[in-house]
Amino acid sequence: MDDRHIIFIPGKNPKPPEKQHKDMLWHTLLEGVKRATPELVSELQQQGDHFHLVAWNHEFYNTYKDGSKDLPWIDLLINTHGPSSSDIRQANSWNKRIDRMLYTIADHLQFRIPWLPGPVIATINETLRYFENHDNVAYHIRELVKKIMRPLLEKGDTVLVIGHSLGSIIAYDTFWELSYIENRTEKIDFLSLGSPLGMNFIQHRLQGHNEKNHRSYPTNIRNWYNVASVGDVTALDRCFKDDFKEMLTLGLVDNIEDHCKGVYNFFHNEDGLNCHRSYGYLVNPAVGQVIANWWRTSAEQIDQLHGDKTNTDRESP
Repeated sequence: MDDRHIIFIPGKNPKPPEKQHKDMLWHTLLEGVKRATPELVSELQQQGDHFHLVAWNHEFYNTYKDGSKDLPWIDLLINTHGPSSSDIRQANSWNKRIDRMLYTIADHLQFRIPWLPGPVIATINETLRYFENHDNVAYHIRELVKKIMRPLLEKGDTVLVIGHSLGSIIAYDTFWELSYIENRTEKIDFLSLGSPLGMNFIQHRLQGHNEKNHRSYPTNIRNWYNVASVGDVTALDRCFKDDFKEMLTLGLVDNIEDHCKGVYNFFHNEDGLNCHRSYGYLVNPAVGQVIANWWRTSAEQIDQLHGDKTNTDRESP
């Protein structure tokens, strides 16, 4: 029996029904691993039941998205093996730079948020709704994550949590609550994709932000991998090792590893290039390599633990 599990927490906006959405995410994740480490994908394909989706979006929006509209765009993504020269130009365009500048100004001078473009304000309002916990919705969302995590942790399984966009915030807050409210000591690994956790606006609202020293941060992250694509404005501060360096100093995390240079999300739909979509991140070989490395390293750790246990049993009278 394999003891490795991957939990995916999606970002904002309505999503397809759970099974359809899970299949779409798993399909693109496997493609990303295939592009990075082809020899591993056949093994990973057999572990679909160890891929878990936290389907929180319906509780937040009370509606589903028609996933069939994304299927042709995912097919196009699967058959595209890298960003085009046009994608690279768009991701580095002046429009993206201006958007990033506006976000940065608003992040440091939050009274200017109402001056931002409408879609930006809509994103901020949805994030605020989560933080303000209207109708206790944030609690219920985090409880969905914990219901998947708790039995895996109790069995001693190895867990990688992938949080995309707002999903990375949900993951972080859940880790903090597991650390200090439930006093759990098990370690997990964390992969954040297109995450806004580097923003001041976000950091001042996270669980633990009013605490001191080590209680400011979760204690249960073993390794934190962060991937941010060029042109993804949501990932405003693209590298986290500096933002969360106190976690390293305090010994709360073994490693924070940023992949924030030269990564391109080349997902397209009817609106053109979208540097932020989860499918585009998962299919990217930079993300595939992180997942492949985690899968292999975790197998070695599990084998070592089982070996140590066998030796202990043999030595027992």
